[in-house]
Amino acid sequence: MKVTNIGTVFQLSFMPRIFPVNCYFVEEESELTLIDTALPYSTKSIINAAKKIGKPITRIIITHAHSDHIGALDMLKELLPASQVCISSRDALLLEGISTLLPNEKNTPIRGGLPKNIKTKPDLLLEEGDRVGSLEVISTPGHTPGSITLFDTRNQSLIAGDALITRGKLVVSGMMNPLFPFPALATWDKNTALESAKKLSELNPSLLAVGHGKMLMQPQELLKIAIAEAEKIFYK
Repeated sequence: MKVTNIGTVFQLSFMPRIFPVNCYFVEEESELTLIDTALPYSTKSIINAAKKIGKPITRIIITHAHSDHIGALDMLKELLPASQVCISSRDALLLEGISTLLPNEKNTPIRGGLPKNIKTKPDLLLEEGDRVGSLEVISTPGHTPGSITLFDTRNQSLIAGDALITRGKLVVSGMMNPLFPFPALATWDKNTALESAKKLSELNPSLLAVGHGKMLMQPQELLKIAIAEAEKIFYK
């Protein structure tokens, strides 16, 4: 595991050179919020990283319910029973193993590694505009119907799950990147993902942190390029 710290954000990257899977700590004054839980074997490394920072993990926020983002959830909840587990109300259904589309959603199959036999029940269901510590919840559907992004109101950092991918180069979820094609193959609806990417660009983030790839500081120009490239492909 590789740990990278920029400001209040700590990236914990597993298999960074082969198949990067990231989760994040967002540091608050006296505690840590964990965003996503990576892979099942990640539990010990996540706990040890928090010990090195010297603050307790009091919240666990899931950006979306794909298996590489919830892998260590059950084990972490067992070790940290007082921690508050948060997920969007929509992807809470996926966490339960329910992949049925809702009546108002595009009739496109939900893709990717979906949860199986997750024991943990969310303590808090999140909606657009909710606040969890310093983080504001931004609804960014597309990769999954209930994907969310966390926006740090203190410094404009974005932790965007798989709404965007930086492995190889910055691309919108659903955009095929030959250097790292897997998120595109696991995206539910690419046009919805593009609209979510535009929404994030409007926030003018100071830092972009995603599920797969390195963190980017001042990503605005690269975001514009990624959105323009997606528009050419998705709007054909």
